[in-house]
Amino acid sequence: MRFGLFIPQGWRQDLTGIATADHWNVMNGLAQHADTGDVWESIWVYDHFHAVPEPNGEATHEAWSLINAYAASTRRVRLGQMCTCMAYRNPAYLAKVAATADVISGGRVEMGIGAGWYEHEWRAYGYGFPRAGERLAMLDEGVQIFRQLWSTGTATLDGKHYQVDGAQLSPLPLQTDGPPLWIAGGGEQKTLRIAAQHAQYTNFDGTPETFTHKSEVLRGHCEALGRPFEEITRSSNYNVVIGATEAEVEDRLAWVADHYGRTVPAKAAEVVEQFRNGPLVGTPEQIVGKLRELEALGMTYAITYFAEAAYDRSGIELFEREVVPALR
Repeated sequence: MRFGLFIPQGWRQDLTGIATADHWNVMNGLAQHADTGDVWESIWVYDHFHAVPEPNGEATHEAWSLINAYAASTRRVRLGQMCTCMAYRNPAYLAKVAATADVISGGRVEMGIGAGWYEHEWRAYGYGFPRAGERLAMLDEGVQIFRQLWSTGTATLDGKHYQVDGAQLSPLPLQTDGPPLWIAGGGEQKTLRIAAQHAQYTNFDGTPETFTHKSEVLRGHCEALGRPFEEITRSSNYNVVIGATEAEVEDRLAWVADHYGRTVPAKAAEVVEQFRNGPLVGTPEQIVGKLRELEALGMTYAITYFAEAAYDRSGIELFEREVVPALR
């Protein structure tokens, strides 16, 4: 199994209480930690502008600015976004941004891309909020533009949502045909079909029952399109709450409740339950068992999130020592 690590950027209240002038040192320090050794294959950021679970004004650093910063500050780990919203940037421009990051990083960029969902920030930033079918059509057209630019250096598309006429991209990304595409989302009629057409990776709900169902839908689209299902790596995102004992796990959950209670008190209990009910909550032995179950279902790339990462690395370090080696 392969592992990625989310680096806190504020979006999930995960830089709360840290002075803005110290944010980069905290974020980059965790990136440097992940870059050392071979435990983590990749580091990840979210592409959002307003905080969750409600837009309360907490820090939220911009994803592609961070990707380019990490491209320069790290040497080994791959760099991903979970996931870039297609409509937040013109796709020809975004292909250019990703190509530059790929060159800076020495060919380590992953391209996580999706249709977007956070209505509050869409409207606040002046993007409107098209219906789901339109957002998915924008995703499809944008991916076509990526493919043309990254493989040939030019793109022309007279789409419903995007029009480019001889757009040029130079230099090309270092990776042949551009960064690998991660199509994120589990929409069964359109998102997973786009993934079957274009993606090297998918990312959807990682609970066993839902993961199994979405995988079969993806398989059906692959068969309809004549693409080998096995070509696509299936990944999921997981909140990790880990402790050497069950008492330590409860202590971490109590910390989550206290932390969120400071900034979003009305949502704190809901957030704690979301963490508590996730698959990767428990002792190392329990988490290894759950990951082995998920691996048997075809989930071979876990992207992990530790709520306390900016303040306390002990959970990450325990996961590195006792979980990752058992799954390697």
